[in-house]
Amino acid sequence: MTSVSEKSRASTQDNTLVDPISAHPAFNRTESQIAIAGHPIHAMLVAFPIALAMCTLGADGFYWWTGDVFWARAALWASGMAFLLGVAAGVSGTIELLMVRGIRIRAASWTHFVLAVMLLSILGANWGYRLSGYEQAVLPWGIMLSLFAAGFTGLTGWHGGKLVFDYHIGTSPTGRD
Repeated sequence: MTSVSEKSRASTQDNTLVDPISAHPAFNRTESQIAIAGHPIHAMLVAFPIALAMCTLGADGFYWWTGDVFWARAALWASGMAFLLGVAAGVSGTIELLMVRGIRIRAASWTHFVLAVMLLSILGANWGYRLSGYEQAVLPWGIMLSLFAAGFTGLTGWHGGKLVFDYHIGTSPTGRD
């Protein structure tokens, strides 16, 4: 009696194992479908929440250092915009993930997606915590949330960069639309 693995191994001509994911016809179709003039919207939007998450941490640090209320208020606005623009970037990225089979088929895409959703929850918590009193919120919990958000932004961004640079997700193979 022949086992299933022996049948699949025997099905290839040179008896080499074939990765079923990379053998899928849609594996290399990773061009962005949500784009303006060939420029992926998700890639254009993610820069803003990344920068604003880091600005929130910076403003918290300056408030801690100077005690100037301006920095606490700046952190409130930066954290709020990081969350709101992160949601916009997340919506475009989610649509891209669900529409493009070459993106959806990769496990690394789902890792980035899960990390991004977790990051959005951290950004939202950071903003929500500050809404009831932005000056009192900074120390100690606001700055801790900002540190956590900054670290998670780096982790999520690293995985997103890996998708672009290693797998060419969201890029055009011809360099044009």
